[in-house]
Amino acid sequence: MRFSTLGSLLVAFFALTLTACGPNIYMAQDFRSYVPKHKTVAVLPAYVTMELRPNQAKNTTPAQRVEMENKSGVEFQEKIYSWLLRRGQQRGYTVQFQDVMQTNARLRESQIPAAELRSHTPQELAKILGVDAVLTTSVRTSKPMSDGAAVAVGLIAGAWGATNQANITVNIHEAEAGKLLWKYDYVAAGSVFTSPETVVDALMRNASKKFPYTPKS
Repeated sequence: MRFSTLGSLLVAFFALTLTACGPNIYMAQDFRSYVPKHKTVAVLPAYVTMELRPNQAKNTTPAQRVEMENKSGVEFQEKIYSWLLRRGQQRGYTVQFQDVMQTNARLRESQIPAAELRSHTPQELAKILGVDAVLTTSVRTSKPMSDGAAVAVGLIAGAWGATNQANITVNIHEAEAGKLLWKYDYVAAGSVFTSPETVVDALMRNASKKFPYTPKS
């Protein structure tokens, strides 16, 4: 499989139709006590792991796989950040979200590649980024399509097949002790979808009413 085809698979990764299965959402009982102290939250690149079929894995070098996963993680980061900016204008979140370009620049300056983010604690990352909390995302894909479908659909339509699933977790940790304040688990599955923006919109829209840093009505 040529690397260009793998690039199509990367784009196709986001083409998921979310099922009717609702998300599991956790919020710390004392979350509201942190709100007055939090001014800025950083959205980190997502940690993405892609499960490939045997033939796909055979024709993908470790470096190509890492590049696909890293690019996917940055794209998820950018789309979630954009979603938060748009929704924040509507709901008036009590915090600002650090520009992802600034976030990634500070990570590079600290010589922390995306693949090593999970080896650092939320406190360490928050201190490096100069923020009050960090939002992390992990995405694990499974049930990949057949090689034939991947080539035919990916190259022709840039679409992702119906036999795929992504387990997505979004966490928010505060900076001082690294306490988990909010956790959002979702399973995305289904047929074709249109764009990364639509996937993230469907993902986050289900939690918008319970998303933290929303002023009490």
